[in-house]
Amino acid sequence: MSYFKNISYAFRTIRKGLALTLRYFFKIRFRRNAEPVTSINYFDGENGTFTVQYPKQEIPVPDHGRYKLHNEIDDCIVCDKCAKICPVDCIEIEPIRAVEEYGRTSDGTPLRIHAAKFDIDMAKCCFCGLCTVVCPTECLTMTDEYDYSTNNILDHNFSFSKMTENEIAQKRSELEKFQSEKSSAKSESASKESEKVSPKKPVAKPVFKPRPIPKRK
Repeated sequence: MSYFKNISYAFRTIRKGLALTLRYFFKIRFRRNAEPVTSINYFDGENGTFTVQYPKQEIPVPDHGRYKLHNEIDDCIVCDKCAKICPVDCIEIEPIRAVEEYGRTSDGTPLRIHAAKFDIDMAKCCFCGLCTVVCPTECLTMTDEYDYSTNNILDHNFSFSKMTENEIAQKRSELEKFQSEKSSAKSESASKESEKVSPKKPVAKPVFKPRPIPKRK
């Protein structure tokens, strides 16, 4: 009897699965509209297919989603905070200190450091968003671009520096010249100050005079 019960149970389960498949087969004639998660009508479309015909059709992503990083290099003060807080070391920065202030950001922060290199390796990024939180000028943000797939993993390394090799060499030479002039001027001022200071007169030490030994009677 158990043998025939198992056969009956198998037929019932197959019939239930085929009925469900057939029901969805007829519902496929209808199509749901692609609505973002924040939409009020997101859960209204119960019937029809909801598969997005990507890349012809895309579902809108949230405004505060964590996707591809972007750095507005004109507002970057090269403070190196993003590279220090990154848990996977996907940000690589090479700063060159400027001789003087050469500009200001959009929020009025002075620019005193050149970004000879500002690379972000999105293949290493864990999309934690910590780098965007610590950025003082808010120049480092996460965009809504989530599809940047490629056949070469090296294409995930994005460079944001605008300096050429000649400009980098020029700024380095200017900094070296400025530091050498500053050190020489500092040594000259130290030598002049030492010359102005009068030498101390030697203090005469007290002369020790032994007392005469009294004679015994």
